[in-house]
Parts: sequence; C-alpha cells; structure tokens
Amino acid sequence: MNVIGNSLEIRQEQGFDVYVLGNQAVEVSVVPKLGAKIISLKSLLTGRDWMWHPPGGLNLFCNRPGDDFSRSPLVGMDECLPTIAPCSWQRRNLSDHGELWNTPWEVDSKAWENGILKTRARLNISPFEFERTVELFGNEVLMSYELTNLAATEENFVWAIHPLLRLQAGDQLELPASTRALLNGEGWIDGIDSVIPETNCAKVFATPLSDGWVAIHNQDTGDRLEFKWDPAENNTLGLWLTRGGWHGHHHFAIEPMNSSTDSLASAAERKHCGVIAASGIVNWQLCLRLGS
Repeated sequence: MNVIGNSLEIRQEQGFDVYVLGNQAVEVSVVPKLGAKIISLKSLLTGRDWMWHPPGGLNLFCNRPGDDFSRSPLVGMDECLPTIAPCSWQRRNLSDHGELWNTPWEVDSKAWENGILKTRARLNISPFEFERTVELFGNEVLMSYELTNLAATEENFVWAIHPLLRLQAGDQLELPASTRALLNGEGWIDGIDSVIPETNCAKVFATPLSDGWVAIHNQDTGDRLEFKWDPAENNTLGLWLTRGGWHGHHHFAIEPMNSSTDSLASAAERKHCGVIAASGIVNWQLCLRLGS
C-alpha cells in the first residue's frame, strides 16, 4: 500500500506491463506501451468491468504509426489527439484516431510510488507533448490532462476520450435535459442496450453543452458509470454506437471532446476545436464515477 491508501501493482499481460491502480471501490488497469490505453475499468462493488474488447478474449499487440485503428487491439479507452478522423492539416498527414493510441508512453515512477499514475508521450508528427494523470478518490477516477505546444506558432487540436464500453441488457443512458434537447430526433440514445440505428452504427454530437455530465445506469444490476467534466473546457459530447455496422462489432462510446467533428482539418476551418498558443500549455480534467 502507498501513502494515500491506493493499492499498486504491475502485472504482466501478454508480454506487456499493466499498471493497476485500485482501492476498495475501483480498479483501473493501464498499458503504457500501448498508448496508455485503459484496458479495464472495474467496479469492485458490483464486479462489472465497463471496458469492451472483441469476442475471443483480450489480445494485446503493438501497432505502427499510420495503422488503421480498426486493426488495433480494440480494447478499452484510448486518447484521441490531434484528430479522430484521418485528415491532412498544415502539411501533416494525420492518421485514424490520432497519434497517441499507437505510441508508447513514459511512466512517472515517482508519482507511481505515491499512488498516482502519471504518463506522458510526445507525438511523432504534431508538435505536442501530452500528459495524463490518473488518481483515485473513493469511487471516482480523476483524469487530469496537460497539453504542451512545442512549436513557435499557434496550433489547433481535436481531443476526445475514446472509451469502448461493453453494454448489458437494461443499460440506459442518462443525460441532462439541455443535452437531450441538442440530440432531439436521435431516438436510439435512450434504449442503448437494444435499439439499433438504421445504419447499424452511428455517431452523433451535442454542442454547445451547458452541462458536462452523462451516465449509463442499469436499474436491474445497480451499476452506474458517470462521466463529469467542465463544458467550458470541452463543450461537446460525442456518442458512438455500433450494432455490427462497424467491422461487425457491438459496443458504445461516450466521448467528451472539444469539437463537433472528428476531423481536425474540418474543425479548424470551422474554428470549433482547441487552440493552444505558441509554446503554450492547456489543462483540463475528466472524472469517471462508478456507482452501485
């Protein structure tokens, strides 16, 4: 045990170091070498692991820069930066889901000794350094972000958290009334456990947000996962659902983000994305609350 009461463990999973941060309520498992992806987010009160992976079991492996995201391990939660959709921007050819998910991240060993998982990575193409700090406070997972612009010019960026969530029968989506009004006409957002979009997959955006929260709640099991953030920092919610329409997979994603489009090129032209000053630093936070 460390000084603030969290349990720390480094496990071996298919040849990769998995950093496991836990307490009596929550357990989070992260693979720094694989884009610091969160491969498990488990409620220890109910036993539910919210993270999805393809049928057949967990399969971890490295990808190369430029690989298509659909050919990745497709497990859990990734960070998307500086784009989600592949595009060309400022003479940079940016690949599917950005530059972080297939980049090894460094672990801050001193922070880890104190019960905090701080990881960072420098992007291969874009002039950014990205840092994420994960801390546990009871049943809450606090994720703090810092983005540094290494260039001598102002830069644009799209950021989104990209958690592939495993749905169960009875799961319902909870939204603030103000966010629901922005999604008027998207009938599938209520019964996410059973409703199938016409195309078998769909992504919708709600913006500009006045309330920064969304949750999945299951009255049958008591499980609840809530995302909380400051809409002044990230003013858009993306919701992704596939019922076999995307490579045959079935999962759901809740994506707080700073743009109403997945392409940095399109977002920058619309002036609806993050802007960071030359040699500047931008910070934001996201909290995940697991209930029972």
